[in-house]
Amino acid sequence: MSMKLYVTAATLLIWTGPASASPAARSFGSAFFLSRNGDGRIELLGTAVIWLLLCMSAVAIGLAIAMATNNRRQSILPDGFVEEMRSDIAAKRFKEAMGRADECESFIGRIMGESMRQAPFGWNAVIRTLEQASEERTVARLRRIEVLNTIGQVSPMIGLFGTVYGMILAFTAIVASGGAADPVMLAGGIGTALTTTFWGLVVAIPSLAACAMLRGHIDSTTAEATLAAEELLSGFRPKKGNGGASAS
Repeated sequence: MSMKLYVTAATLLIWTGPASASPAARSFGSAFFLSRNGDGRIELLGTAVIWLLLCMSAVAIGLAIAMATNNRRQSILPDGFVEEMRSDIAAKRFKEAMGRADECESFIGRIMGESMRQAPFGWNAVIRTLEQASEERTVARLRRIEVLNTIGQVSPMIGLFGTVYGMILAFTAIVASGGAADPVMLAGGIGTALTTTFWGLVVAIPSLAACAMLRGHIDSTTAEATLAAEELLSGFRPKKGNGGASAS
């Protein structure tokens, strides 16, 4: 959906523009989507860099929305789950608690289900499994959002590539004119340099910001879920002198 919006907006700006807009205004709008030489012809490499960054921007927006949806609080620590599990464990309904955890698709449900199945092997096995399962699932969630970090790190480099290429075009025009280049001929290379830098930053800033916010949200919410799970599993802790967990 994001890519379709980009393409539609770019096409309108490049080919039509507002009905009342002057040719200069239409040229300014198309400058953000097309790189042109000093004679007005489309510069293919510069335009390709711009559109690559546009595609990366669309991908980053889609990924950020998808990651935010997949890592919402309800998928990590759903409302009501802790209270229901606490009631079952307090009433010694351990089978019902294990079934509830297995049916829950959330982060806390998964780590509790894995931990409770270790109850026959003792409390140490339960708490060790909890820590391991929590760490593995947290790392898995963090690994997925690293795609946003990669896009945020790479896009400025692609923009810098376009910047260097645009400056090469500008200096080539100066050399070709013997040092007295027409400003119009310089404008194409300089425009390519500035436009690619602009789009590189447009892609990088939101991507890195979204990655940082998602990482903080995942860290804090999974830590909260792990602490809640450890509190619930304390009901499985054996009394002094009992070698196995109470659920055994």
